[in-house]
Amino acid sequence: MAPKPDSQSASAATPADASSQFSMDPMFHILKVIPYSFLRPPRLRLKFPSLSLPSPMTVFSLLLLTYFMVVSGIVYDVIVEPPGIGSTQDPATGSVRPVVFLPGRVNGQYIIEGLSSGFMFVLGGIGIVLLDLALDKNRAKSVKASYATAGISSIVIAYVMSTLFIRIKIPAYLR
Repeated sequence: MAPKPDSQSASAATPADASSQFSMDPMFHILKVIPYSFLRPPRLRLKFPSLSLPSPMTVFSLLLLTYFMVVSGIVYDVIVEPPGIGSTQDPATGSVRPVVFLPGRVNGQYIIEGLSSGFMFVLGGIGIVLLDLALDKNRAKSVKASYATAGISSIVIAYVMSTLFIRIKIPAYLR
């Protein structure tokens, strides 16, 4: 026995469905039926691409590169277009010698100055990462000692050189 059609389900059809189902226009039926009577959609064997997350080292490398570019002043270099290196004339001999740091101007830099300062900041950050690796309990003592030595020396070199850069940039700073 076939179930009786529910009167509520027939009245629940949207007006667009009702107008397309009971349309009086014969052209509508011809255009609706004829193209699909001999055309068939192709069988596509498409697969969703499997997205894999990048490795932690890739993410760390991209973040470190981004940090280097930000602290080096790449945006400043692109906007202002400063020279790569400056020059000054020696008053005693009259010869022209290169200058890496733009003295006396805190808000200005040469390109090499920004890159060298950024490298020192990254070197200090890598030193902190090496100190963290030296604390791993699963490593041999010699490897831990090597990491600790490299980390401490990296931090000390970065600090001393950054302080030297500041004293060249601002001669009377912290004296």
